Amino acid sequence: MKRSAFLLPVLAALLVVAFSSIYVVDERQKALVLQFGRVVNVKEAPGLAFKLPFFQNVVYYDDRILSRDVDPIEVTPSDDRRLVVDAFARFRITEVERFRQAVGTGGLATAEQRLDLILRSELREVLGSVSSNDILSEDRAGLMLRIATGARAEAAALGIQIIDVRLKRTDLPAQNLDATFARMRAEREREAADEVARGQEAAQRIRAQADRTVVELTSDAARDAEIARGEADARRNAIFAEAFSRDPEFFEFYRSLTAYTRALQGSNSTLVLSPDSEFFDYLKTDRLTDGPLTPAVQPAPESAATEPTDAGATPETPAEDASDGEADAAAAPASGN
Repeated sequence: MKRSAFLLPVLAALLVVAFSSIYVVDERQKALVLQFGRVVNVKEAPGLAFKLPFFQNVVYYDDRILSRDVDPIEVTPSDDRRLVVDAFARFRITEVERFRQAVGTGGLATAEQRLDLILRSELREVLGSVSSNDILSEDRAGLMLRIATGARAEAAALGIQIIDVRLKRTDLPAQNLDATFARMRAEREREAADEVARGQEAAQRIRAQADRTVVELTSDAARDAEIARGEADARRNAIFAEAFSRDPEFFEFYRSLTAYTRALQGSNSTLVLSPDSEFFDYLKTDRLTDGPLTPAVQPAPESAATEPTDAGATPETPAEDASDGEADAAAAPASGN
């Protein structure tokens, strides 16, 4: 009984010592064995390992690729056009012993702060040596490579390997955005005004050409119409002249009847005429006389009647002149008988 009571504490102590001397390194980690704050062993391979119990302790570090977002910073390129740059880096702890010596007990948080300083310095140095157009162009990839290369040399002193540096965003400062947008808007409005002006110029040119075409077509049509009308008038006058030359007496009679028809229309049958007027010569005939109608007044000589008054115009007889004048006089009703 006494012996078993003694063995139990011994076994418990042995178990505690055994568990204190054993540690496990995961494949995603690296480990440092410290004795009184001094590194005595580095364990990078995953697996089971041993250490002195109670005197030594183990510190684990992440062996995976880590990411660090750098707070947006304002840089001034060579053309003095300020830009706000947002970047991030991917890194890995490669030398845990040097990392421990560089950051001390601060661990990964201290390392990230120092890494931010390195990246900010490289961003300002590299981006400040080029123009803003280079940063926003296809040369952006080469600039990111320069930043990563420059940061690797300084990060190596921390036991960190920088794998890549990328620019997420490159924007103008907030105070410059309004001015930039206003300038872009003014430029687009100017281009729009130029397009509108060119369109109006083209429309005015087309409209003027159309107006000119209308005037030309109208003038040509009016000219052709006048030519056709003149030819028709000439042909009509020729027919009238030919008819008059064949039978002047019949022509004079026909024109007198035409004057009677125009003068005695509707209720307008009262005329005020001189007693010796020649207007009704063909009405002053003897109705009982057989044969053709003969005027009471001797007609004008044939030579005077056939002589044209104007070249190309219809010759008019005294009867026609009298009938036209008396037809105008008959336009108003007579106040007498």
